Amino acid sequence: MKSIYLASLILLSLISCVDNNNKNSYKQKSVGNINSLQVLITGELWNGEVGEEIRKYFAAPAEGLPQEEPLFSIHQMDPSTFNGFIKSNRLFLHVTIGQEEKYTLVTDEYARPQTGVIITAKTKEDLVKLISENQKEIINAYYQSEIKERQKRTAISLKVIDSLKEYFGLTIKIPSAYRIAHKGKDFYWLRKDLKKTGSTNIFIYDVAIEKITNDSLALGQLLTVVRDSIGGALLPVEDNGKFGTDYSYSPNFYVTELDGNIAYKTKGMWDIEDEFMAGPFVNYAVRDTTNNRYLIIEGFTFAPAERKRNLQFELESIIQSAKIGK
Repeated sequence: MKSIYLASLILLSLISCVDNNNKNSYKQKSVGNINSLQVLITGELWNGEVGEEIRKYFAAPAEGLPQEEPLFSIHQMDPSTFNGFIKSNRLFLHVTIGQEEKYTLVTDEYARPQTGVIITAKTKEDLVKLISENQKEIINAYYQSEIKERQKRTAISLKVIDSLKEYFGLTIKIPSAYRIAHKGKDFYWLRKDLKKTGSTNIFIYDVAIEKITNDSLALGQLLTVVRDSIGGALLPVEDNGKFGTDYSYSPNFYVTELDGNIAYKTKGMWDIEDEFMAGPFVNYAVRDTTNNRYLIIEGFTFAPAERKRNLQFELESIIQSAKIGK
């Protein structure tokens, strides 16, 4: 009798595991535009200090753009309406008054892939505090999620470029919509024409490793010695103009990694001397000690008639797909 009881328990346990796995596998596919954030919060909280705190961080101006655009496109809705298909948004932030003070980062809660954050506190003041204390971690989680999503969309149709490996020891996932504007051992230039007017561009070249000596001097050396003097001289411009950095905008500078290598990331504005052409750029200078060089991969946009946040985001996601041959 005991053996029958034990066998029944084991069978029920196995059925439960299978059922749980099926629940996970049948989660609906997430939806949403890139950098679109669904904020679940009551109108009372949204229109007061809690809503102000959310907008302060998540609707702050995105860095490295000529005109202000929010970090995320926010869509506020009451939590009571959060059901069915609405739960499939890829990014969500749920903020509510409750019986405990809690901040939770959840993955694939209602759809797949999905990144969500749930913040609960007993008072409005505590909600504001939790948002302020955790906003950097939340923004980074959303950022990583959206980079992966953008790369997944890019991977649907890729351009095959064998010569990049030959010239620069580099493989990178480029959408098929890009065309090769120039290829050579001096530099590589890939370009996508936009529907309205303008283009997005990937610009690749390398410089000797001693051109950038240390972290404290890296920003100045990157902009003047590398980007303006070397990169600016390489990129062809009509009417003898010169491609360079617009110093009327303060650049944003970070020390980061790319494919396991130390990299300097710079966001700023480019312009062409004596021409009415300008736009945003994101530049990665990747330290490649094996080949005694810095590999420069830059994405820049010329799109006077379009918003540029998501165009630059696509370029950054392309750059982050880079693999550098050892």
